[in-house]
Amino acid sequence: MSAAEADRLEDLFAGSPLMAILRGMGMQRSLRLAETAWELGLEAVEVPLQTEEDERVLRELSARAAANGRSVGAGTILRPEQVDVARRAGAAYLVSPGLDPRIVDAARAADLPILPGVATPSEVQLAVSLGLVWVKAFPATWLGSGWFRHIRGPFPDVQFVATGGLDAANVTEFLDAGVRVAAVGSALEDAAQLERLADVLRSRASLAR
Repeated sequence: MSAAEADRLEDLFAGSPLMAILRGMGMQRSLRLAETAWELGLEAVEVPLQTEEDERVLRELSARAAANGRSVGAGTILRPEQVDVARRAGAAYLVSPGLDPRIVDAARAADLPILPGVATPSEVQLAVSLGLVWVKAFPATWLGSGWFRHIRGPFPDVQFVATGGLDAANVTEFLDAGVRVAAVGSALEDAAQLERLADVLRSRASLAR
């Protein structure tokens, strides 16, 4: 990852330690939850690309995001050919559940920063050897918050985005363990969780001052 690529991800996630993942929610639900996320203060939204409807959602959300200085990424990138699909739909960044050097190369050719998925020290080391600074740790709740405390020892410069099973009840635990960004999804539809997530954002903002 070039310094420019890392800087783009740094800028993307600088505004909030939380991001939203809208998986398979359809157009109207995705639009509604994206607006909820943005109003809450989540700068980054990810739309996993698994169906043609997901591609349409990504295109619409990307257009709305661009008009308001926001960013929408394409997730579940499993094949290099999906990179161009995501680019044409307006994705600002890519997310993959695993680490595939072919996809990393395709993302760089398309000038799109990518968060590949890792779950072991070997995968983190491979990511570092490919020049990556930012990675996605998945599935986060299966790995446990302790995994992040341990993995940061040998890899202090790697920035982790934790996804998988996170909500208002456990995001603070993972952020305290050294996760840079924690991803939530259906929690955005729960009024009680929204208030707790807002509390997390307020407390993290005060710590950053």
